[in-house]
Amino acid sequence: MKVWERELFGRKLRIEHGKVAKQALGSVLLTFDESTILVTTDASEESVKGQDFFPLTVEFQEKFYAVGKIPGGFIKREGKPSDEAILAARLIDRPIRPLFPENFFNEVQVIATVFSMLNDDSIETWGITGASLALNLSPIPFEGVVAGVRIGYVDGKFIAFPTQEELKKSKIDMVVAGTKDAITMVEGESLEVSEEEMVEALMFAQEKILEIIKLEEEIISEFNIEKWEVKNEVVPEEFINDYLSLIDEGELENVLLTQGKKNRDKALSEFKEQITKNFEETFLEKWSENFYEDKKRFLHNAFEDKLQKTMRNMIVQQNKRVDGRTTDEIRNINCEVGLIPRVHGSALFTRGETQSLGTVTLGAPMDVQIIDTIFSDEEKRFMLHYNFPPFSTGEVKRLRGVSRREIGHGHLAERAHKNLIPNDEEFPYTIRVVSDILESNGSSSMASVCSASLALMDAGVPIKKHVAGIAMGLIFENNDFVVLTDILGMEDHLGDMDFKVAGTRDGITAFQMDVKTYEVNRDVLQKALEKAKIARLKILEIMYQTISEPRKELSPYVPIMKLIRIPVSKIGEVIGPGGKNIKEISELYNVEVYIEDDGRVKVTGTDSNKVDLALKHIQNMVTEVVKGGVFEGMVKRIEKYGIFVEVLPGKVGMLHVSNLKDKLQSFKVGDKVKVEVLSIEDQGKFQLKQLKEED
Repeated sequence: MKVWERELFGRKLRIEHGKVAKQALGSVLLTFDESTILVTTDASEESVKGQDFFPLTVEFQEKFYAVGKIPGGFIKREGKPSDEAILAARLIDRPIRPLFPENFFNEVQVIATVFSMLNDDSIETWGITGASLALNLSPIPFEGVVAGVRIGYVDGKFIAFPTQEELKKSKIDMVVAGTKDAITMVEGESLEVSEEEMVEALMFAQEKILEIIKLEEEIISEFNIEKWEVKNEVVPEEFINDYLSLIDEGELENVLLTQGKKNRDKALSEFKEQITKNFEETFLEKWSENFYEDKKRFLHNAFEDKLQKTMRNMIVQQNKRVDGRTTDEIRNINCEVGLIPRVHGSALFTRGETQSLGTVTLGAPMDVQIIDTIFSDEEKRFMLHYNFPPFSTGEVKRLRGVSRREIGHGHLAERAHKNLIPNDEEFPYTIRVVSDILESNGSSSMASVCSASLALMDAGVPIKKHVAGIAMGLIFENNDFVVLTDILGMEDHLGDMDFKVAGTRDGITAFQMDVKTYEVNRDVLQKALEKAKIARLKILEIMYQTISEPRKELSPYVPIMKLIRIPVSKIGEVIGPGGKNIKEISELYNVEVYIEDDGRVKVTGTDSNKVDLALKHIQNMVTEVVKGGVFEGMVKRIEKYGIFVEVLPGKVGMLHVSNLKDKLQSFKVGDKVKVEVLSIEDQGKFQLKQLKEED
């Protein structure tokens, strides 16, 4: 067993190896302050014959005992991973995936298990470092050392691993991962920060990543791990060259320039099929049918490499993209709002061959999402969900549960908007936005940001600004780079970087970056952000032309909701024993009443007048009866010595016969009578006198 301890970022970091999970191929137990995470990795010793993809799975296991909680629900044990756990697993997966050898196809699994957690410690971010160490201390081939850091920005200063209190005041909350050479992944949100602030934040993160990597390298240097050999199947170079000799680069360029994703895919498929047919006719006898059948998958890889090289050369040398655009050009954009009847708000955002239908539903307080995870225990009143059906790409797939990708894309679009959503005092509704992707060819998550913003304004949600998003790409060639604006799916697949930036006219609100190369530095980031801003402002202009401000009136299908505040000391009085008073109000006015711990009372219903009457009823219940107060009360009981009058709900006073202006016999139960409070006696009892209408 070995232990390493350091003081990092104002807290104690402890890393242990060889104490637990010793049967895993690689494992480390990492404790940062009061949080502990075990990261393990295992792999199959052989890959499936003929497999041409890398089957990596990353799991993040949240144990409720880590925060001293028992899981909710009937079963009382951890079940399927929460959205938060899936997002944490994605944070670990994205920076480590590019660091495996290109031809390594063995199944690999990384599991991060949380044993103890304090939210201030950002233990999910430390999972990146733990995964890097576990892989490097295992025989699994892994090319590099990677670490992750969480960054905040408070009062003009950047903070590594900010506490929850610091994050409440922070303009930035992001996780950055990288190697000692470059940043490889970014995920986060911000309060409309500038491009310059974002670049400085990333450079600060890189400095802190280097501190962690220095410790990782020190740990790894103490071991002499024999790595598995990556079995590269030997294929004669002549076999590949014979195939490539049949590809005319000019013809391939023309095929790549076919307009329309479906047409281009079909043209490429037919072109590849023809090359394969030509190869079989020309070279099959030379290589033999058995050899060809066994090795033809390498010809597929050769075609993909040729396709990538040709596309990249077109961009770098000719400033020409496969759809005919220049590197800075955005595809045609069309926006439409209010297109779906009965929904509370709707918008269709189309950018080229990517299309998102955004819809908004406004609900009552009871519609909030209850979050019960190790990360938080709260109610969520704004949510954005993203759906990616197979027809959006013209494919046939089974409709199953929500994928990790859908959860990740929805989370990114939600972060772009969450800090601009009005608080529940200004707008007390629960807000759900859904982005249904109807077509997809590049950056459907950023299309979701745009459709959501348009739909929110169409629904009348009082957001002050539109939010738009754009996806940027990167091509590195010959020690130079080209930044691509509004990338296509093919450019994402064959390029070196996918950088998504969302924001308003005044700054960035969310961002995500994944890098496949190690060459991303300050200059690259600065140029990408500058071009992203130019594109974002162009998209925002079109969105403002479509709808410039939230609608003044909510849809008639939205439930009516109004809010008042009552003294916290009066909450019990309004609720009544066993909820008796609330139930009576709900039945009397056909409304639903919700009371918050801070005294906020929300009343919802379908009839505005009844909602107002219910609010007045509640306001009267908490109004104090004071001497001299004048009320129009209701006769509740009649005795020989006087009558009992209810001046406010549940508050009954005595109107003695000596204080009557009308005869006792003229009153009956249920009559209205104008009264003034004469005196307040012990235990809240009070005496009244009758007033005439002219008094």
